[in-house]
Amino acid sequence: MKKIARQIHLWLGLATGLVVFIMGVTGAIYCFAPELQNLQAYRWVEEEKAAFLPPSTIKQIAEEQLPGKTLQRIYYDARDKSVMVLFSQKEVYSYSVFLNPYSGEVLKLRDNDRDFLSVVLQIHRTLKIPFGHEIIRWSTVIFMLMLVTGIILWWPKNSGTVKQGFTIMWRASPKRLNYDLHKVLGFYGSWIAIFSAFTGLMFAFEGFQNITYRISGVSNSIVQKKPPLSDTSGGRGLMAIDKVWREVEPDLYGKYAMAMFVLPAVKDGPILLRANPSRSTLYKSDFRYFDQYSGKEFSGAYVWGRYNDAHTLADYIKRMNYDIHTGAIFGLPGRIALFFVALVVASLPLTGFYFWWGRRRKTRAKHFA
Repeated sequence: MKKIARQIHLWLGLATGLVVFIMGVTGAIYCFAPELQNLQAYRWVEEEKAAFLPPSTIKQIAEEQLPGKTLQRIYYDARDKSVMVLFSQKEVYSYSVFLNPYSGEVLKLRDNDRDFLSVVLQIHRTLKIPFGHEIIRWSTVIFMLMLVTGIILWWPKNSGTVKQGFTIMWRASPKRLNYDLHKVLGFYGSWIAIFSAFTGLMFAFEGFQNITYRISGVSNSIVQKKPPLSDTSGGRGLMAIDKVWREVEPDLYGKYAMAMFVLPAVKDGPILLRANPSRSTLYKSDFRYFDQYSGKEFSGAYVWGRYNDAHTLADYIKRMNYDIHTGAIFGLPGRIALFFVALVVASLPLTGFYFWWGRRRKTRAKHFA
């Protein structure tokens, strides 16, 4: 089995080493996305006792900055944070407008294709090249196989070699040190990286998602997969999104720490309100849907539903997938741990290639001797 595992590990590693390195480096950087975002001055405002401007006013001001562009989302953050409005059309453009939520002053018009963190995330997801998403998807599958075959190759032959599998010989020769760094760090990192790879597969393959949810009890969930539809025959009256705002505003900074409005893209689509009681994780968010014409909230649980609607293991897996993938599920310590694991993952193609190249040169030298 080890012979087979060694060949699989070697050739798949050579085939995907560069992609794994890029995913590891970008993943490590994005572990500290909240801290890096807080360094951006336009995300901060001076807190006032006044009320925030309603979404309709924020929407109007933002659309004046980008006429003709599609407004998708409006993010209300803390009382000392700016409101962010996202304009996006897949693979065409992505802009963010940051406004003072009290005065409506435009603080920043940002091209997300030139923003450092946004670019890091795009590289992590698509490599920013044609068919990059497909390359990432299948590289994630291969990386999962690499982790499994790596553990098989690490497994000690007998009790006398167990200690070597856990210890790095720091005073050894460069070649031996490189080998230990690949083998030992790879073993330790695998037990966390395997969760990151699994959750990555959940993002990458809808079929894999569906199988996982089916096994974990999605059939017993009360949460419906598709969102509800708005009644297109209804009259508008007061702006529906402001009705939704009036519904959620009393709960802000009490029950909820932040709120995001996702505007409908089609005539019968609903307004989605994602209201989150936490600043550090997403899994406790309430997904609430409203008719885009009347502003009336739909009863029932859709897509994720409210946090209290989660009953099955499938519901919790669906909710926690992103937070597990980023390490945020365990707060700052989890993100720090995943940061180091991501660096280990990025180092494995380098140490693995160096080890393979050294053995190849040694074999060729013997052959010509």
